[in-house]
Amino acid sequence: MGMRTKVVQWIVLVLLLAVGIAVTIRVLQNHRQVIVRGAVMRDDADASKQVPIANVDIVAVSDDFVQQTRSDQTGSFVITLPKTFRTRKPITLRLTHSDYRPLQMDAAAGDELVVARMVALTTATQSPAPTLPPKVVVSNIRLRYVVRSTEVADVGSVVKSFQIVNAGNIPCENQAPCSPDGRWKAATGTLSLDAGEGNQFRNVRVACVAGPCPFTRIEHQTLSANRRQLNVLARNWSETATFLVEADVIHSAENDIVREVYPAIFGPSLRFSLPESAQGPSIEAELNGEAIVFPLGPNLSTSWVQCTAGKQNDQVTVYRCELKPGYRLQ
Repeated sequence: MGMRTKVVQWIVLVLLLAVGIAVTIRVLQNHRQVIVRGAVMRDDADASKQVPIANVDIVAVSDDFVQQTRSDQTGSFVITLPKTFRTRKPITLRLTHSDYRPLQMDAAAGDELVVARMVALTTATQSPAPTLPPKVVVSNIRLRYVVRSTEVADVGSVVKSFQIVNAGNIPCENQAPCSPDGRWKAATGTLSLDAGEGNQFRNVRVACVAGPCPFTRIEHQTLSANRRQLNVLARNWSETATFLVEADVIHSAENDIVREVYPAIFGPSLRFSLPESAQGPSIEAELNGEAIVFPLGPNLSTSWVQCTAGKQNDQVTVYRCELKPGYRLQ
């Protein structure tokens, strides 16, 4: 077989391998899950007023399927298409919400992030309303909530010594207690301390400070579950030794701390976020000049505003509040 024949064979083999890889990639692409990701927001020339729109009904339509979903608190939505659906195939999205004009738009599945802007209904497009009394003015809005905080105060410290009396160089002869190697007669000593009601021991230190310390050992130092009781056990297998116990004493107490935040105002909407530890949120505002505190109950509603809450990035709770009819922000 000549050199030219071998070269031709290698070229043919490489081409076949390349074709096989291309076919495999195409098959995998055709069978991977296709996902449409998007966000819905209010259409406004002012970027700061393009707030997310929750609870938008979204229907994705193509030649051979219909898929439906709804936007969440952040305006986000995800549509998972059938595995038989080909990437970049066009689909039509139909978005509806009671407070916005219906929107229909085209999108390429899996090829780009979809951003949908919906136009709010104006009084001109709604049914004529009867003459209403002047709206209540809402101003000076603040959010109040409570967080639990543990405060630690230094009460002082404790210093206590104790001795273990023993004689050195006396064979143990299996009469416990003995030295760790079992050769010499040993003695043990204990010390128990109480930090006092509501107090705790911290930074406990136990050491031999006088006598033949190389022939001693701290067997254990234990704290009770509430760290109030301290027990020390030591062993000495030579002459009398002195031990010193030192510890800090603290007093901890939980307190409620009231915090305030100011919401961001976008048109008739309020936006604010609270930490996970927040308890008892309420809204303090002035209604026609009168300061009133409105607790946010389980339904997140007051006489003048309706709120919804949702997680964002699994870290904070974001609140979105809309004014009820008959009120306006100042």
